[in-house]
Amino acid sequence: MIKGTQNSKFLKGANSVPSKCRFCSHPLEHTFVNLGMSPLANAFLSQEHLNCAQKFYPLHTYVCANCFLVQLEEFESPDSIFSDYAYFSSYSDSWLRHARKYTELMVKRFGFDETSQVIELASNDGYLLQYFQQQRIPVLGIEPAANVAKVAEEKGIPTLVKFFGVETAKELVSQGKQADLLLGNNVLAHVPDLNDFVAGMKILLKPNGVLTMEFPHVLQLIQDNLFDTIYHEHFSYFSLLTVEKVFASHGLTLFDVEELPTHGGSLRIYGRHSEVDGKISDRLTELKAKEIQAGLNQIEIYVGFGEQVKSTKRQMLSFLIDAKNQGKSIVGYGAPAKANTLLNYCGIRTDLIDYTVDLSPHKQGLFLPGTQIPIYHPDKIRETKPDYLAILPWNIKDEIVSQMDYIREWGGKFVVLIPQVEVIA
Repeated sequence: MIKGTQNSKFLKGANSVPSKCRFCSHPLEHTFVNLGMSPLANAFLSQEHLNCAQKFYPLHTYVCANCFLVQLEEFESPDSIFSDYAYFSSYSDSWLRHARKYTELMVKRFGFDETSQVIELASNDGYLLQYFQQQRIPVLGIEPAANVAKVAEEKGIPTLVKFFGVETAKELVSQGKQADLLLGNNVLAHVPDLNDFVAGMKILLKPNGVLTMEFPHVLQLIQDNLFDTIYHEHFSYFSLLTVEKVFASHGLTLFDVEELPTHGGSLRIYGRHSEVDGKISDRLTELKAKEIQAGLNQIEIYVGFGEQVKSTKRQMLSFLIDAKNQGKSIVGYGAPAKANTLLNYCGIRTDLIDYTVDLSPHKQGLFLPGTQIPIYHPDKIRETKPDYLAILPWNIKDEIVSQMDYIREWGGKFVVLIPQVEVIA
């Protein structure tokens, strides 16, 4: 993430069109989907702020007809969004298992050891670097949210509290720090100055180093109507075809890719300096062909997405309204950023969902932005015995169904709203 600055473009009206693509500077003329006005997805409210005005911003995504980067305009600087952050990775058991498995894979495939340097961009609370550290591999986290970085430091994980870009990369290199493994999970989408961020990676990576990045795959977003993964913290949405162009323009070659189930469908790309020769994997070649076959190199598939989203919204509201008209009680599980896009776009408030719960103590006692739905500890569910438990972080639904299986004692049912309404008895 690279520091942004407040300027006049933050005052643009909801109907204004951002002038240029953040990667290739091509004029932006095509809407991907317009989700109306929404608050920042992690701008949770305390009790004393419920009667205060809250900022809403256009949640209008565009697609570049030249490079096919799907993108939001920058209405708030990264400083405003990320300097104090409500998301702590370590509260998801499935995400910790994902991080541990990744660590084991990297060590086995590339042979990292005590002589290597692992650097993670947007390292959060040390959820991943702890596993490298357990194998005595030197680590460094770069994390702009001071409150989250503090948790990592308390675990003994060295963390630099800064936004990442060319400037930070140069500072680290001047101190003798470069990465044998440079990684970032779910950070590339969070970067408004994409070119500066990737150029910084080029600088920070050792000559024979490897980089990996994970991010949601725009193909899955389109095919599964995952519109709730669109929010102001996510400035960009990538296909392999597009992200390969971004890295190539900064002297970095992608040589492998994995398709992952995380976040509804993600990619893990592997990169190296373009000056280094090496084989390009069949997986990368095959996925590019798959994307072309799906039409990701044509504008038509992107501009038709909005109608899919409207259909999903109507189906969701029909289910919730019918259930409430039958006297059923509905509560939520989780308070992820994606839920706030979903609930604000669909106009779902406490008239349809009584409350939600979350394991993170950093969210308990607060209220969801915009909708003002209260957030409680999961124990609240035993007290009220709802008929339906709506799983808002649908990407970890199996974990939540396992955790909350006891709702079946009173006939409670799970419901997932995205990619389509599904009741799990």
